[in-house]
Amino acid sequence: MKVLIVEDDARVSSFLERGLKAEGYRPQVAHNASTGVLLAKALQKDVRENFESAVVILDVMLPDGSGLDVCQTLRAEGFSLPVLMLTALNSVEDRVAGLRMGADDYLGKPFAFDEILARLEALGRRVGNTAPKQARKNLEVADLKLDLEKMRLSRAGREIQLTAKELALVELLMSAPGRLFSRERILSNVWGVNEDPLTNVVDVYIRRLRAKIDLEGLPPLIHTQRGLGYRLESLKTSDS
Repeated sequence: MKVLIVEDDARVSSFLERGLKAEGYRPQVAHNASTGVLLAKALQKDVRENFESAVVILDVMLPDGSGLDVCQTLRAEGFSLPVLMLTALNSVEDRVAGLRMGADDYLGKPFAFDEILARLEALGRRVGNTAPKQARKNLEVADLKLDLEKMRLSRAGREIQLTAKELALVELLMSAPGRLFSRERILSNVWGVNEDPLTNVVDVYIRRLRAKIDLEGLPPLIHTQRGLGYRLESLKTSDS
């Protein structure tokens, strides 16, 4: 799915662009209202011609105008793609104003990256099973086992001592074996960080987990996809 990000804050737009790209989306960025309008119209034309899906993430406070006015103008001209308003103005009145101007959803700053993903999935969803998944008491990947009740990790029958953050990180990775987790998603889930803190904390903790889990003589389970993120799965060889 394509995502147009209309956001003037370079730090936020870069964080979203990199994170969404790592999650499999095709993001495009505009840093002002005028460019956003042009790209939004081009995006709708492309969607209609190629039968694709797309969502617009639109910041309210832009340097050359209001995102609310942008949304209202686009809707008046027949723009039909879903619009997610993103803003630091998050009072009830602000949310109501955004929805009345034609927004499909409204999310305040600071935001959790996972919530952005969930809202994009909801806006882009046309069909799909939304039944909740059944809870599991244990997670297993090859000979790596995590007891979620006791929060104990073991590999090949040997218990591994982890800190709270290390446990949270390994639980996230084991929750979807083989799935690529971007640094942005890991930061949001494990540290509750909603913007890139320009730190290598994720890489440091991945190295710690590797030292404890990927022991000599055992096949590696934690793998790196350079520039994108990390996955945990059982492979014969590692690409990291």
